[in-house]
Amino acid sequence: MTSRIPRDSRLRLVRPRPLAASPGAVNQRRSRRPAPRPPEGTPAPPELARMARSGLAGAARVARWADAALGPGRGRAIADGKATLSDATAERAARELGLTPDQVRADWDTARLAGLVEVHGDSARPGWRLRAWNRDDSAVLRGWVALFDAWSLALPEPEDQEPAAVAEVVSAMPQVLSFLQLSAGPVPVEQLLDLLQQRVTELRTERCEIDYTPRVAASQAQDQAQAPARPALVEPRPADAPLEPLLDWALRALASVGALTYGAGQATLTPLGNWAVWVKLEQICVAAQSPAGNIEQGAEDMLRGCAQLRPNAARAEYRAWLAARPVGSAVTELIEAARGEDALLRGLAFEALRVVGAPAEPEVRAVLDEPTLRPYALLWLAEHDGADPEDAHEVLTREEATWLWVDTAAAVADHGEAPMLVRHLESAVQPTVPALLQEVRAVGHPRTVQVLVALAAAHPDPALAKAVRRAAFQVHTGG
Repeated sequence: MTSRIPRDSRLRLVRPRPLAASPGAVNQRRSRRPAPRPPEGTPAPPELARMARSGLAGAARVARWADAALGPGRGRAIADGKATLSDATAERAARELGLTPDQVRADWDTARLAGLVEVHGDSARPGWRLRAWNRDDSAVLRGWVALFDAWSLALPEPEDQEPAAVAEVVSAMPQVLSFLQLSAGPVPVEQLLDLLQQRVTELRTERCEIDYTPRVAASQAQDQAQAPARPALVEPRPADAPLEPLLDWALRALASVGALTYGAGQATLTPLGNWAVWVKLEQICVAAQSPAGNIEQGAEDMLRGCAQLRPNAARAEYRAWLAARPVGSAVTELIEAARGEDALLRGLAFEALRVVGAPAEPEVRAVLDEPTLRPYALLWLAEHDGADPEDAHEVLTREEATWLWVDTAAAVADHGEAPMLVRHLESAVQPTVPALLQEVRAVGHPRTVQVLVALAAAHPDPALAKAVRRAAFQVHTGG
């Protein structure tokens, strides 16, 4: 009687694939979906990036100076713990850059708002956008959009205005900017003022701001009739403040960041401003079209909700989820979800990070020292740097590829079906089952035993299943 245990079971060589959002929890190759086109007449991205580089040239210069002069251990740079340059630092920069201290402070503030410099304690370090400034147009445009988003911080608000009135105008300005974008040309300030007034009124109505006097008039009528006459003391509400000064401040602030031109009683969006407003409108539309309703969930729940979606639908859900929150906190949430014990969420989190793109690069690089995340991070970085997704696996060592194979198998065992786990066997880089089992045992993945037991139970070949079961027992007993 001959043994039925295969001595050299050949495996079809295919590249190891990270987990993705598919119905059965195994990755499918991502298809490209055409991006929405900007309005006709919008300059091409390289031209927009050139405009942004020109407008932010001073900020980039100060950020590079800060990188060289204000790094850790090079003296106190910040005056008040709020990222404000100290007088000595501003004067030093002015001398070395040939500027005035006021110019240095203005460029410094712009650099911080655009993400070109980050302040940590008393020292400064360059943001990721500064590192990619000369080679990555998308980094430049993202920096300018960050500045555009922070337009209300670009100029001090009027001192004689109530904070509530300022907040109302800031909340109403997106509609004003949308009107400017739709007008595609100069718009009189009087027309913008009428629109602003309408939007502020809508905001108050949405908050159900109803005059309090009619509610109390009936109950107080008798007391007022019996009381001696006295002058009425009417406290002016912040909402009653005139909007002309606040609109003037908002338009000047937007002009200072390069979003529009303002003068001669009219305002016009610049090409950059027109493009940025379109980008914001597209983000709102994407967020409003969340296909699976996960936009308000945390990262982990959102990823679980995407687990059964087709790849295209899952990416649409990622885009909607990302559009609804700041990119920095979104990336942090996704990384934390990837650190969990569920291998399915680990793979899905990095699929979502692929949708994030360049802004996720620093966080992804920061996890390269974590064994659980390293293979995923290496594949992400390879694809981000331009490698073909079919060839990105070449950046992994044999051990890293094996670890990723076990991690993906764990996700399939937990969330997939038995035939899928059998098919996953074909994606191993090892040419034979004995070689695969030997390297799987050596890699030390915490789910090795469970994966091997599940594979043995699922495989239709009794001899191969027996060999896999024996390997699982040996790992379990330490043999």
